[in-house]
Amino acid sequence: MPDWGIVSAAIRANSILPARREDIELHTADGVTLVGELATPLDRPPVATVVCLHPLPTHGGMMDSHLYRKAAWRLPALAGLAVLRFNSRGTSSLRGTSGGRFDEARGERFDVAAAIEYAEFQDLPDVWLLGWSFGTDLTLMYGCDPAVRGAILLSPPLRYAGASDLATWAESGKPVTALVPELDDYLRPAEARERFAAVPQAEVVGVPGARHLWVGHAELVLDEIVRRVAPAAFPLPRTWDGPMEFGDASAYADRTVAAFGDKPVPGR
Repeated sequence: MPDWGIVSAAIRANSILPARREDIELHTADGVTLVGELATPLDRPPVATVVCLHPLPTHGGMMDSHLYRKAAWRLPALAGLAVLRFNSRGTSSLRGTSGGRFDEARGERFDVAAAIEYAEFQDLPDVWLLGWSFGTDLTLMYGCDPAVRGAILLSPPLRYAGASDLATWAESGKPVTALVPELDDYLRPAEARERFAAVPQAEVVGVPGARHLWVGHAELVLDEIVRRVAPAAFPLPRTWDGPMEFGDASAYADRTVAAFGDKPVPGR
């Protein structure tokens, strides 16, 4: 069990707030076992659910990529959210390695379906998909499911997702928010607004000074997620009165999506 220390202090990058955290496995329709974690509020039922789809595993993306790690460490306590994160096929993190192998957004359709199905079977409420980079393509391609309330897209490159995927979301009427860094490596706000114009209900939010990896902008991103998924908890507090643990961020130093900067990115 964690050795919680009672503090009243600023929430830092490596702060872990109280939650019920459970290692889980997802089982896909094509026979692959995926490893993950479900974090839920310690003292109340969740008000909504965020299912996290991570960046490219070939470039360091995983369930522990920094925004998702912070979401799981903070949002159950601060916003009453359930946070489900997992390693897509062939992806490794400290949690473990999922079966299968990276399939350039083809076999990953089964991974997305397994995560949504798990949330349904666990009776998790008001399910939203939260995609980041490659995860936004998976969200757009495979996430417009009757069980899904809406989608939040972080740094969408629109590399794999195409016009037919955008049309599916447009027809659904489900809310879609794209947070687009001003200095993104793949898709910047002006072009994003043009391309997401195909989805009339889509909201494109340009973020000044931000880059694809959102380094230095985690608090803003978490606030924008909560604004849409659990608006009663917006804005998130920056301090916490109560038990707090601290994670070892150095454990993730060699698994950072900063590798995007100097490697070619696959894509159809």
